[in-house]
Amino acid sequence: MSLPNPENASTLENAMQLLIQTFHKYSGKEGDKYTLSRAELKEMLITELGNYLGNAQDKEAADKVMGDLDSNNDGEVDFTEFIILVGALTVACNDFFLEYNDKQEKKK
Repeated sequence: MSLPNPENASTLENAMQLLIQTFHKYSGKEGDKYTLSRAELKEMLITELGNYLGNAQDKEAADKVMGDLDSNNDGEVDFTEFIILVGALTVACNDFFLEYNDKQEKKK
């Protein structure tokens, strides 16, 4: 399977490609190039998810996310564990916007 040309890809296919590219942008910086170390995860959280995670620069916040994601306790976050984070954040954002829209409709 090859990645489709972004110009010919659907919106969802482009989103999937961006998830893959973003993960590997950070995973290849140190250690295993297919996992995120604690430092790589922290950099990614600050740079890519700072608007959604708030103060991701807080060491405790990064450690908590690492602990929550690292389901096999190997001290690294693999792609599956990364996708769980992105999926959970996406669900939370969707829930927030649904609730926000319901409140806006009730005001009318």
